[in-house]
Amino acid sequence: MKSILKITIALAFIISLTSCWRDKTKPNYRYMPDMYNSVSYETYTNNPNFANGLTSQLPVEGTIARGQVPYDYADTTEGYDAALLNLKNPFEINEANLENGNKMYTIYCASCHGTKGAGDGTLVQREKILGVPNYKDRDITEGSIYHVIMYGRNMMGSHASQLTAQERWQVTMYVQQLRTELLK
Repeated sequence: MKSILKITIALAFIISLTSCWRDKTKPNYRYMPDMYNSVSYETYTNNPNFANGLTSQLPVEGTIARGQVPYDYADTTEGYDAALLNLKNPFEINEANLENGNKMYTIYCASCHGTKGAGDGTLVQREKILGVPNYKDRDITEGSIYHVIMYGRNMMGSHASQLTAQERWQVTMYVQQLRTELLK
């Protein structure tokens, strides 16, 4: 019985060693070789796999990119007016949101609008940009502020690429706080 066990162990050891010295120039069998060597297409070349023949495809209509929030107001005067009247802040006004709004405002807005929202930022003082409005002179709501941050208006450009939706609402809260202080 012991000799059979010794012979089995010796054979297993010899078989495992011989697997290390097989001919490397002869490839193994491949199942589904197209999975190993897939056909690749250049980005802007014709591709027979799509109905329009293009390799580069646009996102499917109605899809939303990860991390993005849909915004239903158009970049038009009518969209601005609708946002002015109907758009409401979905976030709670609290110290944490106002503090982050202050940080974002300082980074993106204060250079033009000033630290207090009086339209006297560094760029205005240096006469690089003229005609920046004072928050107390405008009839604005949280919806109109958010809309302007989203799309820009007149000389102001959009800040949608720099700020997330939540950060835009936090800046909106902070601008409303500045406006309240200016109206006192």
